[in-house]
Amino acid sequence: MSSDELYRIKYSSSRYQRHQSDEKVPLNASSLQWQRQQYGYDSSLDEVVRRRLQASPAYIDRLEQEAVLAGHDGCVNCLEWSSDGLLLASGSDDFRVMIWNPFRKQRVHVINTKHLGNMFSVKFLPRHNNSILATCAADKFIYVYDINHANETLFSCNCHTMRAKRLATAQDSPHIFWSAGEDGCILQLDMREPHRCRPEEGTGVRLLSLSNQVEATTEAKCLAINPRRTEYLAVGTNDPFARIYDRRKLPTSGANESVGCVSYYAPGQIVKDTTRNIVHESRAITYLTFNANGTELLVNMGCEHIYRYDLNNAEPPVFYELPAYSAHATHEEEEFKTPHKSRSLPSSIELHKKQGNEHLENGKLVAAIEAYSTALSKYPRGEVLYLNRATALMRRGWFGDIYAALRDCHEALRLDPTYVKAHFRLARALLELRRPHDADKCLQALIQRFPSFANNHGVLMLHKDIKENRRQSENTDAPSPEPVLVNDGSRYLRLTDEEYNLRCAAKDYKHRYVGHCNITTDIKEATYLGIHGEFIAAGSDDGNFYIWEGETGKIRAAYRADSAIVNCVQPHPTICMLATSGIDHDVKIWSPCAPSSAERPNLIRDVTRTVEDNQQKMRTDPFELNTRNAYCFNN
Repeated sequence: MSSDELYRIKYSSSRYQRHQSDEKVPLNASSLQWQRQQYGYDSSLDEVVRRRLQASPAYIDRLEQEAVLAGHDGCVNCLEWSSDGLLLASGSDDFRVMIWNPFRKQRVHVINTKHLGNMFSVKFLPRHNNSILATCAADKFIYVYDINHANETLFSCNCHTMRAKRLATAQDSPHIFWSAGEDGCILQLDMREPHRCRPEEGTGVRLLSLSNQVEATTEAKCLAINPRRTEYLAVGTNDPFARIYDRRKLPTSGANESVGCVSYYAPGQIVKDTTRNIVHESRAITYLTFNANGTELLVNMGCEHIYRYDLNNAEPPVFYELPAYSAHATHEEEEFKTPHKSRSLPSSIELHKKQGNEHLENGKLVAAIEAYSTALSKYPRGEVLYLNRATALMRRGWFGDIYAALRDCHEALRLDPTYVKAHFRLARALLELRRPHDADKCLQALIQRFPSFANNHGVLMLHKDIKENRRQSENTDAPSPEPVLVNDGSRYLRLTDEEYNLRCAAKDYKHRYVGHCNITTDIKEATYLGIHGEFIAAGSDDGNFYIWEGETGKIRAAYRADSAIVNCVQPHPTICMLATSGIDHDVKIWSPCAPSSAERPNLIRDVTRTVEDNQQKMRTDPFELNTRNAYCFNN
């Protein structure tokens, strides 16, 4: 969308009139925010204007670094915009919080906190004119400050017995906020009440203790409050399951806290491997957040990818389930014999398919998957597109790719139950997911439905592979049912029946976003960019931050934003502007200030090579080992 179009919408009912030739570039985000303050517009247009100011593709395609806010003497681990978007708070390893006016590129306040450890979270408390903020850090302390009287603390707490990692607030609770700590505790703190840390009863302000569900080593890494239904609390821990609790149903003391859990969320490939006996988990959730409507949850998983869950429609994963079949439609048998035969698609979609096929034949799997995904976003009824994407995913083989391919096979069969190739590829995916019994059932169903394929070479070879896999599985010794030490010094954990059942019933994702690397720090964020999640943004261990298209999962852009690691990516609440930070001792502001989409000096040009390098690094460097030794975050 051009800036002329945006301004015609925005100022159609105001006294502001702007003349601009087509050759002029859009104003940057700072200018737009200034105009919002100076000129009114019809309130009925507010939603449209806000959406387009935040996530217009034309603006996204002109993002560039607008400013560098320098002043910290350590890594900048946390960022937070004020609710009106006029101020930005940053917290650092130098134990200071700085308040910035990013539009004037000025530092307006400095708080020399009482922290003696790396700061991990800073939050403005709502309805206090953006003057009250809370902080938490590795020293286990939580403080609340008035930025106008920065030398005094309004509130302090050291109830956590290990590092305090994240804070959360709710718009309907100006005096209450929440914290997550590596002691496994979630605290609910009310500034109106007298506070005494670590009371004798051991409960006090403790809302729940996750360590009671699994074992004492369970850590709370992050948390978020649903903005529309603030009774719901999402928690991420040092395992790959995102949990949502209803605060109204949590027990007051003593009882097992999991009774208040609404549901668990995890990708299907994680749920598939759930057993009662587990080795210490290497994956952790480093960040999670609700969307603006509270209907979705976005989760960044260490040593994995970013996942988006539809809270109203999510279901547990389906591994083997075939739709009803009618033997009257057999045209697919012919296509199975002639795999290059095209299925009928609209001409515009056929072009995307052709591009995907060319990339697939040339081994450009990332490009092939993007081409098929783009086509499916425009034409979701194309079963051949799902199958071709499944083929590309299975060849690529990154974390979660085989399961994503299985999902595509199911979707292709839902659209056409006679699709023989989808039956075959589903059986292959089940085998690669180490479900040989399901793979065998799927293959037998294929033969029963399409008897002419009983002696097909591919079917015979798959049957042989399944038979061998089942033989090996039967000879594999199962882990001991009791906790025992293993070679690396970790030990098997025995899940309680309740925890095991909750994990097995975990609900599956709607979208996933692949390309970044998240193995070195356990505070890496992922956020919605745009009111309706038009884009997703996250930092990476390669010093870049990434922007994905929300529906297709395609990487729209990647930018060099830090000399080492980008941990924080926080979009402005109303306009197209982002703040990023990481290992460098500064904060960078990004807005659509580039003269054109081609003139972006910080843009990563060879994204495919970068993301392939990231996936290789995630395969070879375990998340747990890196976070134990992260040089900037373990003080």
